[in-house]
Amino acid sequence: MFDVFGTVVDWRSGVAREVARLLPEVDDPHGVADDWRGRYQPSMEEVRSGRRPWTILDVLHRESLDALLAERGLDPAEEVRAELVLAWHRLDPWPDAVEGLTRLKERFTIGPMSNGNVALQVDMAKRAGLPWDVILGAEVARHYKPDPAAYDSAPALLGLRPEQVGMVAAHVDDLVAARARGLTTFYVHRPDEFGGVTVPPVTDPDAALAVSSFTELADRL
Repeated sequence: MFDVFGTVVDWRSGVAREVARLLPEVDDPHGVADDWRGRYQPSMEEVRSGRRPWTILDVLHRESLDALLAERGLDPAEEVRAELVLAWHRLDPWPDAVEGLTRLKERFTIGPMSNGNVALQVDMAKRAGLPWDVILGAEVARHYKPDPAAYDSAPALLGLRPEQVGMVAAHVDDLVAARARGLTTFYVHRPDEFGGVTVPPVTDPDAALAVSSFTELADRL
């Protein structure tokens, strides 16, 4: 199972590219991408806490976008707003991702364990060539990571013991939460996720393996 945003795909460059295309008046598209991503966890926490009912990420992204645009004094048309939300469906994979996933797929069942909704994951996979065997994650479990139920859903649905499921992520907090549910964890370093600004820690000493790419992960496994 793979975290997706930042681990499999480069969310920051992809979102900034669509902001530059659709909002040409914006002079800091990467800043908009960072601002939008900064609203990601707070929006999901509203669902995790029970303060609002289950809501898919596309809807949360749209609400965050509307708030961001209002704060910046921007008022694009509805069709532009809808197209911007689809930026998250059109993210490019890291250069090693497709090759590494394809090699891992020869031996393992692979799929996303992402907070992205199913339609988002399917669109992204088709566009980027991600060779998933199965689409799992938040919408299937109806719980956002790091809620334990999200991680529990993979072994339950695949008929496996938790330790038979590997969680691959570039984010240590994701791996800590997965380990707490008994999953085996693998850390992959993505130093360019935030535009080359590495946010420590840059490894996870408690992971079964720490690698710099999916191809290295395939080599090691």
